[in-house]
Amino acid sequence: MAEGIMKKFYGADCYIQSVGVKNDLEIDGFAIAVCAEIGVELHRHRSRSFDEMHDWGDDLSSFDLVLALSPASQRRALDLTSCFHLSVEYWPVLDPTGLGEGREERLRSYRQTRDMIVDRLMQRWGPPRM
Repeated sequence: MAEGIMKKFYGADCYIQSVGVKNDLEIDGFAIAVCAEIGVELHRHRSRSFDEMHDWGDDLSSFDLVLALSPASQRRALDLTSCFHLSVEYWPVLDPTGLGEGREERLRSYRQTRDMIVDRLMQRWGPPRM
C-alpha cells in the first residue's frame, strides 16, 4: 500500500520501490480495495523481498531512505544498510492481515492501516502533489 500511495501522492518527485522481509507474491485483495477508494491502483503491483530487489539490480546504496513498516523489516533494513550512508526510519503501522472476523471488519482494519500510511507520508513530505 505504501508504495502505491506514495507514487500517487508524489509521482516522479522521487524513486520508490517497496520490498518486504519475505515475498508474498500476491497483493492482498483488501489492500487493493481500500487503496482503490482513494484512487490508488494496486492491481499490477507485485510484492518482492529485499533479496529480489538486489537480484533485479536495485542496490540499496542507490537509495537515500528506507521506510520500515514492521520491526522485522526495520531489522533487515538496518542489517543490509550498515555499510551504506542512508537513513532507515521505522514507522509503526498496523499489520491488518488476519484482523477482523468478517469482510467489513477486515476492510476497517485495512482502511486504518491505509490512513496511518497516508498520515505519515503527509507529515514527512507534505500534501500530495497530484
